[in-house]
Amino acid sequence: MSEDEIRDEDLEALIDEHDALADADVVMRRNDHGLHIADDEVTGVSSQGQTPEAALANLAAAVESYAEATEDATGDDWL
Repeated sequence: MSEDEIRDEDLEALIDEHDALADADVVMRRNDHGLHIADDEVTGVSSQGQTPEAALANLAAAVESYAEATEDATGDDWL
């Protein structure tokens, strides 16, 4: 295994640390610049970080924001 790869069981353990990723289908990759990219296939949300841990933490925050923004709210509360 190269240093660019993360083992599936290690990725699963990292994902389990974030409640916001409970229903996520996360794919992790590393780009040409060395950044770790975490994609949630369910929501289409992506994030990045210098480490897999940072990328997943950023993804969890982004997925949480996505979920809040897409909640089924009427929007009447601003009236």
